[in-house]
Amino acid sequence: MSGENEMKLEFDSRSCNEGFARVAVAAFMTQLNPTLEEVADVKTALSEAVTNAVIHGYEGAVKKITVECRISGQTLFVEVKDGGKGIEDVARAMEPMFTTREDCDRSGMGFSFMEAFMDTLEVDSAPGRGTRVRMTKTIGRTEPKYE
Repeated sequence: MSGENEMKLEFDSRSCNEGFARVAVAAFMTQLNPTLEEVADVKTALSEAVTNAVIHGYEGAVKKITVECRISGQTLFVEVKDGGKGIEDVARAMEPMFTTREDCDRSGMGFSFMEAFMDTLEVDSAPGRGTRVRMTKTIGRTEPKYE
């Protein structure tokens, strides 16, 4: 398939909706004829972004999370937004093993997983403004990611 296609989801920041978001994005990306591994990569990265919004952004309060996807050519663009408390130091938050919620048995690997499973990762956040995570993955890539 070539061309453009878009979709947008908005749902409550409940952990049970993370599975819904995974399935919806996986279904949307099927038009690119991805491999099972490519679908699993996107689902894992999306799960981490949504879970971060639920646990860190809203700290358990029920508000809205937005997931937007766009396809251009063979590239999937994914954006996850929340209007939560935001991140004071994005660079520090993206360091492996960094977590602000040791009480929740969090590993601090969410952004590291997003970076590993997607081609690009961009995080925009500020205290009191919420967080926007943008990721891309080109489907059908034959060469290794890091060459």
